[in-house]
Amino acid sequence: MSTEPRINDRIRVPEVRLVGPSGEQVGIVPLAKALELAQEYDLDLVEVAATARPPVCKLMDYGKFKYESAMKAREARKNQAHTVIKEMKLRPKIDPHDYDTKKGHVVRFLKQGDKVKITIMFRGREQSRPELGFRLLQRLAEDVQDLGFVESAAKQDGRNMIMVLGPHKKKTEAMAEARAAADARKAERLGRGPATELADDEVEVDETETAEVEQVEETEAAEVETAAETAEVEQPADTAQDA
Repeated sequence: MSTEPRINDRIRVPEVRLVGPSGEQVGIVPLAKALELAQEYDLDLVEVAATARPPVCKLMDYGKFKYESAMKAREARKNQAHTVIKEMKLRPKIDPHDYDTKKGHVVRFLKQGDKVKITIMFRGREQSRPELGFRLLQRLAEDVQDLGFVESAAKQDGRNMIMVLGPHKKKTEAMAEARAAADARKAERLGRGPATELADDEVEVDETETAEVEQVEETEAAEVETAAETAEVEQPADTAQDA
């Protein structure tokens, strides 16, 4: 079913409540009179309240109205922040180097304004030592306390122990800062400063190079994030300890 309003000759009622191009109330007029006024002002007669009795119509430039509405919707989608929960998996006996790598990913997620679900996976006899996972989660929470807080405390869930970290910074703030940083980097690469002026041909070359660099950076960032979300450190089984 179409959601487009009826305009001009598509309006099929004997009379309408007419609103002028500046929002002024003209009153109830016959449809023919309303169409005549629309032609006189070189505007469209648009039905804005079809369920009213009589229907409410307004004189406007419908093409301009549709364009402005589309731009507003696009800007709203651009600034819209979706709540995202990233996941990071660790083992109770994680290697210090692997821990630092995992923590780095958690820091990046929190800086982006995303929540992070931390999962400690127990295997074999590790399930009898839940305190190892609890201490590891406490350590991680303390290491990133400047960027996030414990939104959901650590709790056992079968063979796993789960904790959720929430960011101090809102998603919209993180997005705005990321855009500002990207604009600053672009301006720096282009060499545009108070005392720097580039010739037109130099700017054109720099813009091409910038586009290529940004494409490479976006590809690398996507690969790193995908690896971070699905990564799982597999610790070698300690045969002697398990025995």
